[in-house]
Amino acid sequence: MPKANKLIHESSPYLLQHAHNPVEWQAWGKEALNQAATEDKPILLSIGYAACHWCHVMEHESFEDENVAKVMNENYVCIKLDREERPDIDQIYMDAIQTMGLNGGWPLNVFLMPNQKPFYGGTYFPKTKWLEVLDKVAVAFQNSRTQLDESADKFALALNASDSEKLNLGSLQADTFDATILSEAYQKLSNSLDWDNGGTLGAPKFPMPVIWKFLMNYAYQSQNPESKKALEFTLTSMANGGIYDQVGGGFARYSVDAEWFAPHFEKMLYDNGQLISLFADAYRFTKNSYFKEIFEDSIRFSVRELMDSYCRFYSALDADSEGEEGKFYTWTYQELKKILGEDANAVLKFYNVTENGNWENNRNILFRHSTIDDFCKVEKLDPKDFEEKLSSTNAQLLEAREARIRPALDDKILTGWNALQMKGLCDAYKANQDEKYKAIAQDNFVFLSEFVWDGSQLSRSFKNGQAKLNGYLEDYALTIQASLALFEITSDATILDFAEKLANYTVKNFYDDKEKLFFYTDKSSETLIARKKEIFDNVIPSSNSVMIENLHWLGILKGNSSFTDISEQMLKQMQHLLPREPKFLANYASAFALKAYQSFDVVIVGKDAKKLQKKLWTHYLPHTFIMAIEEESDLQVVWKGKEIINTKTTIYVCENNACQQPVYSVEEALAQLKK
Repeated sequence: MPKANKLIHESSPYLLQHAHNPVEWQAWGKEALNQAATEDKPILLSIGYAACHWCHVMEHESFEDENVAKVMNENYVCIKLDREERPDIDQIYMDAIQTMGLNGGWPLNVFLMPNQKPFYGGTYFPKTKWLEVLDKVAVAFQNSRTQLDESADKFALALNASDSEKLNLGSLQADTFDATILSEAYQKLSNSLDWDNGGTLGAPKFPMPVIWKFLMNYAYQSQNPESKKALEFTLTSMANGGIYDQVGGGFARYSVDAEWFAPHFEKMLYDNGQLISLFADAYRFTKNSYFKEIFEDSIRFSVRELMDSYCRFYSALDADSEGEEGKFYTWTYQELKKILGEDANAVLKFYNVTENGNWENNRNILFRHSTIDDFCKVEKLDPKDFEEKLSSTNAQLLEAREARIRPALDDKILTGWNALQMKGLCDAYKANQDEKYKAIAQDNFVFLSEFVWDGSQLSRSFKNGQAKLNGYLEDYALTIQASLALFEITSDATILDFAEKLANYTVKNFYDDKEKLFFYTDKSSETLIARKKEIFDNVIPSSNSVMIENLHWLGILKGNSSFTDISEQMLKQMQHLLPREPKFLANYASAFALKAYQSFDVVIVGKDAKKLQKKLWTHYLPHTFIMAIEEESDLQVVWKGKEIINTKTTIYVCENNACQQPVYSVEEALAQLKK
């Protein structure tokens, strides 16, 4: 094995993948940055993540090549960065690349001046092109230093431009929250819906849970049949496609085509946590039992393949195994016949398997075209028998697959991503009341509240028993959100207190009172060339949009008007953007619905409180926080004064703690909620 470079001392699986490259990689830190300044050398910053297919390709082609490494080592201080550990740095230099008019993506390779200001970059480069770029940039640094300095200064200036000015936030505030804005946002969004394949138009296709969460919310509130149809069609199409692992459950990161057929096979915790939430809520909304099957199988996948013995969740599974993308998940026709025997023809037809393969290298991606009922009608099969056959087939294939060489596991444990999975488990519990889900969520909360929270700050990452790196706004926002979800299903007052503690810290250390938004980094974090705010929703919702929802609910549950004020101020200045960019502000639109429609805090008190709570949860009520306590309590503001009347279990339906007449049945409570 080649001699190790300085990455050998890191804990990130991505950095360790590059620890035996002949490139003299270093991690981002004082040592590398000081070296660049002292030796007056440009920095080559290469950013990726452990499950990234094209990162592996570039490593094999270029970073493992002695000749390429020689050029890199002679001319640059070479820094490798795990974007999942340092999204703050990734965000700055991704913005820089886009400011240069170049396409972003990973691997992200950015050339910086010794003072960290960017002047050129790109994503994946084939080896010959990479050598050409390395030579040209090195020559430019020697011969055109003044121009490069000027260019880098301009990019740094652009990166520090005010978000308020860029987005015209301060000047267009409205006084009220008008629901017609949501209709306008939906109309704009509906123009980009793909009615042939589900999702939004174009390829590649990412699941984008925030969009479908908004669509579901809007369909419920507006009673718009088209939006409900688009939601059901998209979720069914995703679940039928190759992007969903038909054998083992769980979703891949995206589909390379418009039909959800061929995935980029890596599986990310952040996708699966959100999609569990989405399918659980969609099951409650539509009563479509297929959605229940999907979220339950996705939980089984994440518990089986991503969870450790302490109910903490790892970050990702690689797309590649044995050097080949998708090899672990795909099958030749001959393999399938050998495993399943001669009576498997109907199942193979259902999964669209062909003798020559429906994908590359004569391999098959399993996917569905139709429901079991529709398939059985055409094939004249008994649906119950076929469903049993399908279930036993999947078990056989899963067992056979377990004997294969597995994709690499990114075993770092990230705070915010664990929070997304914890919320998924809480939402799934509300949908089917499986006590195992609640138990795992509670154990995961122990990790978030005791292992990465030191009593004063959250950490971003946990590995080998050690927490490291200051938490980002994403970690705080998602942990608060997950804690609120767990509080709802447990009524454990200490969980709500923890959420409040995190919110107080976040307001104190991240909030920009001038622009009325939160910075992405803690004010005590490392000073970089820009301090950014995460405005737009992406595959993970924007941490600012999550904070709007968090502060809305904490304002009510804790009786804290300052939380409510910040939440409303943030939303008022964003609302003019919602009809213009709903695809990238879908989570703000969901938060806006909390204000434009009514939100309810429901307290059920008495010996049957949990039973009535579970009955209410069978209904999809997106703006309703339902708490159940068996005895009267004043441990939390929201419970104070909620008495058991005439020894009967009593339901209080309230808006911001102003309650309607107490009632005693789920039907009466629903009538009050739907007035």
